[in-house]
Amino acid sequence: MVLSEVYIIGAGETKFGELWDKSLRDLAVEAGLEAIKEANIYSRDLQMLYASNSLAGTINEQSNIAALAADFSGIAETHVPAVRVEASTASGGAAVREAYLAIKSGEYDVVMVGGVEKMTDIYGSEIIDVQSSILDREWESFNGATPAALAAITARRYMHDFKVPREDLAMIAVNDHANASMNPDAQYRNKITVDQVLKSDPVAEPLNVFDCSPISDGASAIILASDEYRKKNRLDGIRIVSSAMSEDYLALHSRKSIYTLESARIAAKQAIDRAGIKKNDVSFLELNDSYSIYGLLELEDLGFAEKGKGNELLGEIKLGGSLPVNPSGGLKAKGNPLGATGVSQFYEAYLQLKGKAGQRQVKGARYGMLHNMAGTGATSVVHIVGE
Repeated sequence: MVLSEVYIIGAGETKFGELWDKSLRDLAVEAGLEAIKEANIYSRDLQMLYASNSLAGTINEQSNIAALAADFSGIAETHVPAVRVEASTASGGAAVREAYLAIKSGEYDVVMVGGVEKMTDIYGSEIIDVQSSILDREWESFNGATPAALAAITARRYMHDFKVPREDLAMIAVNDHANASMNPDAQYRNKITVDQVLKSDPVAEPLNVFDCSPISDGASAIILASDEYRKKNRLDGIRIVSSAMSEDYLALHSRKSIYTLESARIAAKQAIDRAGIKKNDVSFLELNDSYSIYGLLELEDLGFAEKGKGNELLGEIKLGGSLPVNPSGGLKAKGNPLGATGVSQFYEAYLQLKGKAGQRQVKGARYGMLHNMAGTGATSVVHIVGE
């Protein structure tokens, strides 16, 4: 049996930000309908829906997200199966992987993956507590740990052991904001400087507000299709070349090294090997930089720099550099609506590889590596998209 190649034939997205005037269902439907329109198909052509969401059951008191999305996007009457995929902050990447495998197996020819999160429905200490549920609740959260605190602990140890200056962490955020300034969907479109990062309000030393991704609302959607369906219907698209997923210990204290993302290292190697390409073939990266320290760690553990030397690539991560990072603006500046974040990486890759990214277009883009990560690195999903 020859496994089908899988293509993204359409993609859609809402703006990311504090979207007070739109509900969870409004966002999901908006992104989904845009993706269907871009794919040049009808909703009745869909055979399966995978919905990515992390926290709606708690924040919005709404479970069964997949049924909600199917209902209000108009496909419930076709009785298309719909399933929610939850893998914490890696839900989007995991949902795309499930759809990819379903098409590759021959079960389906056309599938929608949608990701949505409406995080601003609660605020203050409530949202911090809810976000902390992505950690080990019994051993971490109950003892006062938050995602920001654990990222800060990681940053302090990393900076100490490898003599990495604080300014180098700030460069991750600076790069994100520079790219987001050219992205009309981004939550924050203002450019910032290293000095502004260093002088912003403290969150968890050494991390400040400008080192941390924001609370965001938003939705993204993509349409995947088999190569046979694509050719039969004369549709264009970009190929998902490979997919890989790996796990590590949930609690940070259980790992051999608090600044090594072992799940990312393993998934990236598998994705590169399965794609049959070299790391030098990668034209751009979309990283899961919920905190600036993770941007440096991912450069290393995805295989582009030695441990402790990710900062040596900081001169190359901007647009026009040898390894553009987060042309979308990344989690820090584009925004981080958890369930939508991983799917939105594919939206950006779709634009880049179709040459539709406007001012932030990566010239000659051939392959993109997308890394979606849960929490402090418990789960990593890595995809290679391209030719």
